[in-house]
Amino acid sequence: MKTMTSRERVMAALNIQPVDRLPVISVCQHATYDQMEQLKSSWPEAFHDASLMAKLASGAHSMLGFDAVRVPFCQTHEAEAFGAVLKYGGKAGLPSVDIHPYHIGDKVDFPNDFLSRGRIPALLEAIRILKRDYGDKVIIMGGIIGPFSIASLFFDVALFLKATFKKPNDLIPYIELGERAGTMLAKAMVEAGADVICVEDMMASMDMISPKIYRNLAWEYEKRQVEGLSVPVIIHICGKVDPIIVDIAKTGCGAISVESNVNVPEALDKFKLEGIKTPIVGGVDPVKTLFTGQPEDIKREVRDAISIGFSMISPGCAIPPATLTANLRAMVDTVNE
Repeated sequence: MKTMTSRERVMAALNIQPVDRLPVISVCQHATYDQMEQLKSSWPEAFHDASLMAKLASGAHSMLGFDAVRVPFCQTHEAEAFGAVLKYGGKAGLPSVDIHPYHIGDKVDFPNDFLSRGRIPALLEAIRILKRDYGDKVIIMGGIIGPFSIASLFFDVALFLKATFKKPNDLIPYIELGERAGTMLAKAMVEAGADVICVEDMMASMDMISPKIYRNLAWEYEKRQVEGLSVPVIIHICGKVDPIIVDIAKTGCGAISVESNVNVPEALDKFKLEGIKTPIVGGVDPVKTLFTGQPEDIKREVRDAISIGFSMISPGCAIPPATLTANLRAMVDTVNE
């Protein structure tokens, strides 16, 4: 088989077609301090400035050899647009929600100027820059937050989680707003040049809620989101998603990103029984292996991931920013072998 471009390789894998080698991507954030230093683009400036954001994101391909580049780096754009107050972590960390804007029961109107709020215009411009500079050969990924998770950021998280089993119907209007916001942002990303949308629905983790709550409050809105977008969607939910992995596939998503504690051979057996062919992405633990391990540890884990049926290699969640470039490049070196 002829050598594919990164763009061809990822799209082939998403379409369950033959590839020259497994793609290597990072479904979640992939910026590191080493990339910041080498590319002269650092946090927090790269959260706000489109050119710096695009420059830092480009390191996934130019420095690490990944087959895709991705923005944004954090999980706060949608919440900020709804009025959440953020806390910035300086050069060392990602912004987080410091003050949640609402209480459960409040009427929340969808902002007419949603796409013009906060850092969203810079994010969309960064995608346009990446598309211009890399789009003919590398996949451009846009990241949004899942509907359930956007809703959780409106409120005190403990109260939100309590309501999921005490008064779940009270949350539905907010989850609908989350779906509308995420889908609108994703469509704007596609218009700007994104080839793939990554949906991080981190609060829908089995570490936070039960399979029943996922099916009642998250699944339908993820499905609507997938159906509303014209490009492949990769869904990432943290934690051991084994009880709901078939449900996630039935959203119609293009692929599922999983952490290393998920039993992938068992998931693929379940898929086979259901006639599901959804690719599974991941295979490398971002902390135990990428952050604290050595290149040989990464290579061993990548080989294992290939042998058990992963369709694309990726860190199982966000990359710790202090991760060494040599460790990240070891993923690409291994698939090239």
